[in-house]
Amino acid sequence: MKTRVKWLEGASFVGESGSGHTVVLDGAPENGGRNTGMRPMEMLLTGAAACTAYDVVTILRKGRQPVEDVVVTIEGTRAAASPRVFTALHYVYRVAGHGLDRRAVERAVELSKEKYCSATIMLGKTATITYEVELVDGTRIPAPAAPT
Repeated sequence: MKTRVKWLEGASFVGESGSGHTVVLDGAPENGGRNTGMRPMEMLLTGAAACTAYDVVTILRKGRQPVEDVVVTIEGTRAAASPRVFTALHYVYRVAGHGLDRRAVERAVELSKEKYCSATIMLGKTATITYEVELVDGTRIPAPAAPT
């Protein structure tokens, strides 16, 4: 696996993955950025959320659970001093489907957290990780309000 990041200007960078996908990262205006992309630490949390969501969907499908939608939200707390690592992370899993077995969903989340999600396991080296699971009886989870 490989990635490349190139400085554009100010606090803006473009990242390109080994698979050829690009993303813009930027800093906050008070740090010289123009707010044109995610902050690097936001990108890290986004990757962790995608990693565990992927696991949960895969595990539930293999278990023949009627999963229709999954949304993972992570709220993180960082250390006050540099390096400002994450010290606490709270994951909220919202899983939708008609007739989902709560135990199967909770087991999928536990397997992701403990065995499969490399990002969560790495973040767990510096952060206390807590989570909650919410089942939604339906096929779609309404879009959440924009994170604050």
